[in-house]
Amino acid sequence: MTHPVLLIDFGSTYTKITAVDTDSGTLLQTAQSFTTVETDIRDGLQNALQKADVTLEDFAAVYACSSAAGGLRMAVSGLMPDLTSKAARMAALGAGAKVVRSFSHELTQDDQEEIRAIAPDILLLCGGTDGGNRTCIEHNARVLADLDPAFPIIFAGNRSAKDTCRTILKDRNVYYCDNVLPALDTIRVEEVQQIIRAIFQKNIVRGKGLSQVNEILDRIAMPTPGAVHRALELLSGGTKNTKGWGELLGVDLGGATTDVYSMAAGDPQMANVTLKGLPEPFSKRTVEGDIGMRYSLLGVVEESGYERLAEISGLPSAQLPAMLASLDTEKAYLPSDTAFAALDAAVASEALRIAISRHTGRLEEFYTPMGRQYLQTGKDLRTVNTLIATGGALLHAKDLPAIVSRALYTESDPSLLLPETMEIWLDRNYILSAMGVLSEHDPDAALAILTKELVHVRNEQ
Repeated sequence: MTHPVLLIDFGSTYTKITAVDTDSGTLLQTAQSFTTVETDIRDGLQNALQKADVTLEDFAAVYACSSAAGGLRMAVSGLMPDLTSKAARMAALGAGAKVVRSFSHELTQDDQEEIRAIAPDILLLCGGTDGGNRTCIEHNARVLADLDPAFPIIFAGNRSAKDTCRTILKDRNVYYCDNVLPALDTIRVEEVQQIIRAIFQKNIVRGKGLSQVNEILDRIAMPTPGAVHRALELLSGGTKNTKGWGELLGVDLGGATTDVYSMAAGDPQMANVTLKGLPEPFSKRTVEGDIGMRYSLLGVVEESGYERLAEISGLPSAQLPAMLASLDTEKAYLPSDTAFAALDAAVASEALRIAISRHTGRLEEFYTPMGRQYLQTGKDLRTVNTLIATGGALLHAKDLPAIVSRALYTESDPSLLLPETMEIWLDRNYILSAMGVLSEHDPDAALAILTKELVHVRNEQ
């Protein structure tokens, strides 16, 4: 071992550490402890280090990501919900942010009060294609000009309105970049995402009290969801020296949210298909804030219904309300009997089904004088056959292939362009976020460790 590196994930619930040897591309060990952001976040880190019997001084470099204290909370403001607002959300989610509110059209007085109450970490201000509508974004700039608290604003809208908005917002902390939607058929999110990450490192880390650990680390590089996204991009695309795995789907099933990632073009697979709406990025992340295993359990119940959960779990429908109420109350509960394990598996199946269905595209059929034609919205993921799974409910599932199979069941909605078959790989040691951080410094080592440590579930069971 000649170059040991420590990767830390300051999560909302757990602080996780991952020790690796970058020279050999080897995972050395992992450990975790409860995050202690309410007191001193260094306590949780120290507890995890003690469990692993290491110190920070044992490592040549120490890097971190964080979703502690709520992660990176963003609000976005655009012109049209299906155009600039959607493009802004793509940019924010792709950078690892949590979009807490999305506004469209001109901001009202009530909107201003809501933004003040939300107090986002960053507000992404968009609106209009280049040379298009200027009125909306200039109006919104005026609404934001004297709004407290003075959170950073990223201007990524109509370039023709930039100079006017620069004058309006001269007393605010504003970052200016290229329009996320310069034309109706073009999305540019890379520069916005770079700025989001820069603000996170410069402002958010300090604002959430993480600067006290940043002083002893090399740096806190990015939000945890952004680190997971980076790891999946690396796994898909590879490095200059090593070929990646190609197109894939990633799912992170948590207690409060379910994140879905696709590294795929998603282009139409037939000649008589026309794309509808905005173009989709190859690398895409969506977050379902109402779908999760505990904190957002009732969102799953509301969308699926008792009958569907009873059908999957094999439990009597009349028994479920009390069981689900118990899970909603005891959010840290882990199933200790057959009935609750069956219910948890059913909830996991439905959470994945809902989240992946919202992420993927749809195909609408219509007829013209030339015959049957189709409109495709979003990505066609039918040929994607690799799934990377993480999150406690999936890691501890007794029959993960069955959970995934039910989640991809399409008979009830044949318009969905879901993957048809899936090879499942499990992030058993919770290293995706760590490898995303490491990829910024040594992508070859990060890819080598991912390839070694991801577990092929079908071979295992």
